[in-house]
Formats: sequence, structure tokens, C-alpha cells
Amino acid sequence: MSDPIFQIHEKQKRSVITGMKHEVIMELKHITKYFPGVVALDDMSFTVRKGTVHGLIGENGAGKSTLIKVFTGVNQPDKGEIYIDGKQVHLSNPMASKAAGVGCVYQELNIIQELNVTDNLFLNYYMKKGPLCDYKAMHKRASEIMEELGQPVDPHTECSKLGLGVQQTIEIGKSILSDARLIIMDEPTSSLSESEVEQLFKTIEMLKEKGIAIVFVSHKLEEIFECCDDITVMRDGKWISTSPVEEMTKDLLISHMVGRSLENLFPKEIAPKGEEMLRVEHLNSVGVLNDISFSAYAGQVLGFSGLVGAGRTETMRAIFGADPRDGGEVYIQDKKVRICCPADAIHNKMAFLTEDRKGEGLILEASVLNNLHLATIDRDRKGLLLDQSKHRRIGEENIATYKIKTPTLDTPVGSLSGGNQQKVVIGKWVNTDADIYIFDEPTRGIDVGAKIEVYHVMNDLVRKGKCVLMVSSELPEILGMSDRVIVMRHGTIMAEIDRDTEHFNQEDIMKAAWGGTLS
Repeated sequence: MSDPIFQIHEKQKRSVITGMKHEVIMELKHITKYFPGVVALDDMSFTVRKGTVHGLIGENGAGKSTLIKVFTGVNQPDKGEIYIDGKQVHLSNPMASKAAGVGCVYQELNIIQELNVTDNLFLNYYMKKGPLCDYKAMHKRASEIMEELGQPVDPHTECSKLGLGVQQTIEIGKSILSDARLIIMDEPTSSLSESEVEQLFKTIEMLKEKGIAIVFVSHKLEEIFECCDDITVMRDGKWISTSPVEEMTKDLLISHMVGRSLENLFPKEIAPKGEEMLRVEHLNSVGVLNDISFSAYAGQVLGFSGLVGAGRTETMRAIFGADPRDGGEVYIQDKKVRICCPADAIHNKMAFLTEDRKGEGLILEASVLNNLHLATIDRDRKGLLLDQSKHRRIGEENIATYKIKTPTLDTPVGSLSGGNQQKVVIGKWVNTDADIYIFDEPTRGIDVGAKIEVYHVMNDLVRKGKCVLMVSSELPEILGMSDRVIVMRHGTIMAEIDRDTEHFNQEDIMKAAWGGTLS
């Protein structure tokens, strides 16, 4: 109760819970969960009402993932009580949670790509006709569910041929089949296109009309305000506030999340423009990239904007040698270089924070310490052996510099929150002391506090005369942090816009991204 925000909102919390007690589906009371060296949840309470969307928000490491695991029976609390329909229950495992009417759509979809829609929907829930599966009935039911959820699709279709939006709907359909009355959606829009997000929100409205409750976990504040009825904020494993969405503002929400007021979400620092660090000429990849040419300078952030499929990530991967290219030249400090693989790029003092941090940026089973040194392991040898004392010293410095929340250096990096994993990736590459940094969607899936820390890293790099290339799908981020912006469409550069020109605005960037020309 020492937290002033906690004190302010304790009365509000009681009034909210009291006013909706007759509509409550599920309630967690005073939940505490310990892990070695960490209090993951500290006297956390959370209430979900029938037929509403309840936003759950907080910085990475706030305890959201642990709370979800309590909801779904993956983790059992060390203290506290869980109630469904006013009756105390013990969710001893995921099956018990499903039986109690709780479903979950995780950020990493649990889809078996080689199976068709029906098999994925009915996995572990097969309809039987005698001793055999009744596929005719299952295909019919699968078709009905997908159409009802706004994604009509042939149930015989192999899931590998379907987009992420349809695959996510299949996950929602699994919860419907298990008679879920509460569905948790964990970062549901992180990999979806605008049209897929729009369809998801329509699906959520339909679920609400059926009386199904949604727990909506997201770092995208605009989505929280668009689709949620109530918002709960967590910080450091504790409940901070619960409010109806109409009583919350963006500034207040952010201050609850991070414990301080954030006057500027994009703390851009303008550094002196230095020499040309990178020049790309006539880069081509058949069917993917078409005659890409640009320059990037020391002391600047060069932003890459465009719609999904514009070729931004493909451009970065081709420059870094991660993907082959069919033509084009790369110059570093006016010297032509041959980059055929990532090792060549690293040798030429380039760093690449990939979009897929889990699949390409980290070894999840390895320790935080070992991940921090993945890109410098050859440099840090002492004879034939690694210099362990140097490794640990640098690792401790990285943890302090990037505010990485981890019990120890030896903790598996896969157990950290998404934002802290991203900080480890950043530390790994900054340890290389590269001259050119490629940041591909550097803040995707991380909270506002962690985003600002990433922006401070960018500021520090350009202040030191480094060159940063930033790919982002978030226009406010592009406008907030870029010195220049390159807009791409279908593998072609449509526009290059300087920060101090009249075209440096959201409307003109979107116009170029859709194929329009700027006067």
C-alpha cells in the first residue's frame, strides 16, 4: 500500500468490483506467485465480467504472462483464490482450466501447419461415430464455426496455405468448441495486417454479443482504447489500477504502467549528420526487390516505412547477407564490400536486430550471459578458452545499462519477458561495437517503457556517430525517431523524405506507401 497510485485507486477498484459483482465470470483474489529470486505476482487481484473485453496492460516483466498462466492452469498460485461464477476453484492444470470454461489464444499460435482446418480445430476433441472419427460432422461444424467467426474457409484446406488472421481465428474456434466462456488473447494483433486486425475486432464484438468475456493483452495502447470496456494495469507483479475505458486517458495509463509521467513517447535527439556510412546501389532480387538504391549517414536514423509486403525486411536481409540477391552493390564508407553471408556483414562492422528475436536473435535455452556474447564469442577468447571473468563483467554491465530484468546472468533467456529478451538482443549487438545497426521492428511486442529504452539506445548510437537503419510498421515511431524516411511498396522505393521537409507527415508517407506520388 506504499505505492501512491495504489492508494489512489484502491477505492476505485473496490467500487468497480462491487458494481459488477453480479456479472462476474471469473475473479482472482490476492494471487501471489514466487519463483526463485523473484516475486512474479504480488497480491494481485483481477475480475472479468461477462460479455466484456478487459484490457490487461503493463510493461514487460510486469507479471502479465504469469497471470495468464494462472488463468490457464499452467502455474498454480502460492497464495490467493480463484473463483468462477462465485465458486472457488482449483485450476490444477490446463485441462482443468479448459473444463472450467477458460480458453487462450497465445501470441505464438498453436497451429499444426501440415493439418487442415478441421483437424486443427478438433485436435484432442474429435467427434466420434462409433469407434471412428465422424469427419463429415466435423467438417460441417468446422465450416459453421469459421463462417460464424467471419473467416469462411474450406475446412479441408491445409493451414500452411492460410494467412495468420485465419490461423488465429482457428485458435479462437478451438475455444468455442471447448465451450469457453472466457478467452484470453495474448498480443493478438502483433503479426496481423490492418485488414486482419479489423476482422479480429469484428470477431471480438460477435463474441461479446454471445456473452463471452475477453481478456485482451496488448502493448498497443490505441487498440486497448478501441476495443476494451475495462482496463487493468499491472506493474512489478502488482495490481495498480482498474478503470472503465471511458475514465482512462492515454497519459494516465502510461503513468500507471511505468510509475512516472512520460512527456515524450519518442525522445528523439538530433545529432550532427556525419559521413556516408552505407551506400546501396541497384539492389535487386527477382520478384522481391527492384533497383533499391539509397545512402545512410553517421549520426542519423534512416527509417523504412511501408505496408506489409513492401520489401523492407527483405532489403535489410539482402544487405546483411542473410538472403541472396540477384544484383546490386554495397559500399561501406565509400568502399565496395562483398557480403555473401551474415559473417561477412559482421566482419564489416554491421549489426542486425532481426524482426524474429526468438527464432533468429536468441538461443532461448541458453543463459542471458551466453546470449549477450553470441556475436562476440570469437573475439572474447583467452587463448583457447573463453575469458569467463570478462564475460561476466560485460554481462553485468549490459544488465545495468539496458535495465534487463533477470534473476541472474545464468537464467535461460527464454524465461524472460519479451521486452527483456529484446534488450538482450540489443546488448548482444552493441557489444560488437558495430558502425551500422539495422533495427527491424525493434519495439514490436514490447511495452511503452521498454520502447523508450530502445529509443534511448538509438539516440546513444547516433550520438556516438553510428548509423541506424530502422524498419517499423508504426508510423508514429517512424515519424518520432527518424531523420529521414524511405517509403517502399512492392519491393520498390516510392519516396525519400527528410525530417525538415513539408512531406514529413503521416498522410504523405501513407500516400507514398499506397503508390501515390508526392508533389
